[in-house]
Amino acid sequence: MTMRQTSLAARQQGVVLFIALIVLVAMSLAGVAMVRSVDTSLGIAGNLAFKQSAIQGGDVGVREAYTWLAGKSSSALKDNDAANGYFSAAPSSVTEDWYDISKWNGSKLVNAGTPDAAGNVTRFVIHRMCTQPGTTYNGSNAGVANICALSTPTSGGSSGGSMAVGSAQFEGIPQIYYRITARVDGPRNTVSIVQVSVLFKV
Repeated sequence: MTMRQTSLAARQQGVVLFIALIVLVAMSLAGVAMVRSVDTSLGIAGNLAFKQSAIQGGDVGVREAYTWLAGKSSSALKDNDAANGYFSAAPSSVTEDWYDISKWNGSKLVNAGTPDAAGNVTRFVIHRMCTQPGTTYNGSNAGVANICALSTPTSGGSSGGSMAVGSAQFEGIPQIYYRITARVDGPRNTVSIVQVSVLFKV
C-alpha cells in the first residue's frame, strides 16, 4: 500500500510543474495586456486633450474675426479685404474642404502665426453670404443682382409696431449673415475647424 502511494506521488510531480508553467504564461500575458491597455488609454486621453485645446483655439479665432467685423461699417464690408481674411461673397463651392490647407489662401493668422501656449496656430476667414463681391446687399454687379442671406426682424411696440394680436408688423433693419470659419493646427497633426454664422445690420 505504501509503495503504491509513493509511485502515484512520483507520477504527479510532473503534472504540477506543467500546470504551474501554464498559469505563469497566462499571468504574463495578462500583465502585458494590462500594460498595453494603460498605454493606449494614456494616448487616447492625450489626443483628446490636444483636440479640446484646438477647439478652444478656434474660439479665439472666431472672437477676433467677430471683433474685426463689429468695427467695420456696412459700406466698408461690401469690398474684399484679403489682408484681414475677409471676402464680400460666399465661396463658389457649396461644400468647401476646409481640411485642405490650400483653401486657406487669404486667411488671417491670429497673432501673426505665433503658436499659443498649447502650440496651436489659428487662422480665420470671413465670408459675407452674398452672391456678388464688391456690391451693396441690394445692388447689382454688371447687371447681375446681388442676392444675400438676410434676416429682416419684425419690430416690436417700442419701435413703432403694435403688439396687438393680428396687427400689421413693421419690418426692422435688414441684417446680413456673415460666416466665420476658423482653423487651428496643433501638436500631433491636430486640426480643428470651427464655423459660426453672425448677423450684422446693413
